Amino acid sequence: MSDQTHAESDGAIDYIAVEQSPRFLALKRTQRSFIFPLAAFFLIWYFVYVLLAAFATEFMGQRVWGDITVGLLFGLGQFVTTFAITMAYVSFANRKLDPLSAEIREELEKAQAHA
Repeated sequence: MSDQTHAESDGAIDYIAVEQSPRFLALKRTQRSFIFPLAAFFLIWYFVYVLLAAFATEFMGQRVWGDITVGLLFGLGQFVTTFAITMAYVSFANRKLDPLSAEIREELEKAQAHA
């Protein structure tokens, strides 16, 4: 990463150059390719829930089993979805983002040590 760290004469690393490097841009692109679709999915799912609760009260009030209603199941589904997305992101970050960011960080630390 010596072409990307650009250690200046005073020993400081040019972090702007690092941020514009192909590897860092690939890291950001990889992260965004995961985050944006899931964020869009969750927002749509959330607003569907809110709109159903506001405008489809009979549907949301239908009893499924005992006092359990469709609305209650959808509300609990919001929590389940939140945990599922969190677990998926952690898994994705561990597999894809962390190795690349560790490489970039190690190279920056080496460049700083040699400066």
